[in-house]
Amino acid sequence: MKKILCFGDSNTYGYIPNNGARYDKNTRWTGVLSLLSHGKFEIIEDGCNNRTAFAANPAGKIFTGYEILPELLTDDFDVVVLAIGINDTQFLYNLSSIEIASGVEKLINIVKVKSPQAKIILVAPSILTDDVLNGNFACLFDRTSIEKSRQLPLLYQKIAEKQNIEFLDLNSVAKTSSLDGLHYAPEQHLKIAQVIFTRLSELF
Repeated sequence: MKKILCFGDSNTYGYIPNNGARYDKNTRWTGVLSLLSHGKFEIIEDGCNNRTAFAANPAGKIFTGYEILPELLTDDFDVVVLAIGINDTQFLYNLSSIEIASGVEKLINIVKVKSPQAKIILVAPSILTDDVLNGNFACLFDRTSIEKSRQLPLLYQKIAEKQNIEFLDLNSVAKTSSLDGLHYAPEQHLKIAQVIFTRLSELF
């Protein structure tokens, strides 16, 4: 059975936009992906609310991607899915989109060192919508965050090409909820799971 690590933020964790709880395994995309796999893939879920890719998160180690990722990686992973970076657009970090993409590329290099046999799927997050300015996360994201999120997909794609890894743009798959402009409704999680399962099946 192929071993897959899904590493990401609250959308990998399965954050529910209307109440802040966690979607169950039958709803969050990593759980649905496991169900779709039917024993073909072992799905390791490692999403964390508010996790950044490379910004030093004041919440601590598990919330800072580059600090916790090396501890999760082993040389027996067949695929590492990196679905992270949107939280680095928060205005408190004051990072440019290029700096965020550079941080994500450092995560890729960490994977290549710690899990050299693993294929990597780099997932660009859905662009933030104006709804994020009116929801629960208006204290973290502003219009500059939205603009940075618009720039990330192309930057991620260029990194994927440079690093010779797989690329998936969630903007072609799913849209964020109008409740907060950041997280996904259940049907969007299903779409993400189906697309990633298809990609994994193509790899093996």
